[in-house]
Amino acid sequence: MSDIKLNKALLRSLPLPEHGGNVDKDARGRALAIGGCTEMPGALLLSGVAALRAGAGKLQMATCASVAPMLALAVPEALVVQLTECDAGSGSGFGADNIEILCRRLPATDAILVGPGLAAGDAAHEFTRAILSADLGDAGLVLDAAPLAAIKSLRPLLHQRGGATVLTPHAGEMAAMLGINRDEVLADPAGIAARAAADLQAIIVLEGPNTVVAAPDGRLFRFAGGGVGLATLGSGDTLAGIALGLMARGAPPLSAAIWAVYVHGKAGKRLGKRIGRVGFLARELLAEVPRVIASVENA
Repeated sequence: MSDIKLNKALLRSLPLPEHGGNVDKDARGRALAIGGCTEMPGALLLSGVAALRAGAGKLQMATCASVAPMLALAVPEALVVQLTECDAGSGSGFGADNIEILCRRLPATDAILVGPGLAAGDAAHEFTRAILSADLGDAGLVLDAAPLAAIKSLRPLLHQRGGATVLTPHAGEMAAMLGINRDEVLADPAGIAARAAADLQAIIVLEGPNTVVAAPDGRLFRFAGGGVGLATLGSGDTLAGIALGLMARGAPPLSAAIWAVYVHGKAGKRLGKRIGRVGFLARELLAEVPRVIASVENA
């Protein structure tokens, strides 16, 4: 199976939307990130800040009521929506009773991300189903982590979006999505990603040492890797957030996925050279995002 090398030349053929000096923050797009259970609110923080670093003009984050004030202080640039928790005081996530609250926000959103830090279980599945069932218009959608567990049951809804959804699994999540062994994914990541993209009619970003982007039409893009340092907690949340921000700006889903993989990988390479091959943190990737984007656009 042939694939396309994901490099700077490819990105220049897929330019990001231009924003002149007279545009306001609404013109740069409105992003909504949903997730962050009480044990992992930082995952949503990483995704949200990554969206802003990728150029989104406005950011909303929806998370558990008990951690929402802390998240609002940590990211003062964002509007933080408080969601009721499924087990107030002791629960790790929020329940499906919040679906109506979230769906009211969808029409005024240009791109949506569901999953970073979201507790696995029925609520995550119901959120995903409700959002896929909503009229999203031209809004981009990224699904990461917990929503991927039962994604095959939502296959008809993904098909209705005509390839406009981006899924960002690592090898273990991909194996669970397809009901196969993780070793099968590792043995043929490009083939498995292509199979999933065609079956689900979604863009697959299969994270790994050599990340693969597979489009539903059979096109494959491979990035040579950002280094072992990216194999760290929060790295995937950052990648998903970059894709969210680029789609909020108006990049088509496939272009946003391709750019996100490159920017994330190059940010890892830069930190690897400056800090060390391993040991840099996912949050340190964030400041590199606009620099990498500028290095492509200004070359």
